[in-house]
Amino acid sequence: MPSNMTVTILGSGTCVPSLERSSCAVLVEIGASKVLIDSGAGTMRRLLESGITIFDLSHILYSHFHPDHSGELVPLLFATKYPEYRRRRNPLTICAGDGFNKFFNGLKKVYGHWIELDAGMLSILELDTGGPDAVRFDDFTVKSLPVNHNPESLAYRIVDAGGRSVVYTGDSDVCDNLVAIARDADLFICEAALPDALKVDGHLTPSLAGQVATQAKVGRLVLTHFYPECDQADVAKECRKTYSGPLVLARDLMNLKL
Repeated sequence: MPSNMTVTILGSGTCVPSLERSSCAVLVEIGASKVLIDSGAGTMRRLLESGITIFDLSHILYSHFHPDHSGELVPLLFATKYPEYRRRRNPLTICAGDGFNKFFNGLKKVYGHWIELDAGMLSILELDTGGPDAVRFDDFTVKSLPVNHNPESLAYRIVDAGGRSVVYTGDSDVCDNLVAIARDADLFICEAALPDALKVDGHLTPSLAGQVATQAKVGRLVLTHFYPECDQADVAKECRKTYSGPLVLARDLMNLKL
């Protein structure tokens, strides 16, 4: 029988510093695997508050390379080496879009061996940003599609052995691929960066996120990646203009079970 899948919202915010909302990060636990999606500022602290250490992580998926999604990659890898008696013993796999190796090599030029793990402890898989891609692991499969934000931007669909699925948009404006990757997903974690009246290029609003969720016929919609302006708006009401299904407004350390 498939094991339970648990999702923890580690960071529901943005680049804007906040005591209530860390930058973007989500943890998906499936069987023996612990999959971190994005690692913005505050991720490692939120992991500890969730009872998880960085040594427990088996995979990291990056939606794109903006600092509010990747900012704690360097501190995480540095911390993974210490202390000696606890340093990483099991390999870590990082999945990201085309260009991640170049991005990571740039970081290594700055930080050198301080972020280089022992031989065999880190593997990097670049996924296609020109179309659909997929990779299968022991406990789950990751599917990806490029979305409308940065050249390397991907949305992810994580599917367990029982067919249950979690979709994470990363950052994206409206595009057909968002609907395609979210189709019939059990849980759809979707950015809604700003209220409808403050729409900016490259990001969704609550009503646009609801529109995608409705078209994709998702089981449950979780809105996240809130700029402070969202705290002054009725985000749920705006989403309800286009979506009538189960709706959750993300907050840090929220647990969701499938």
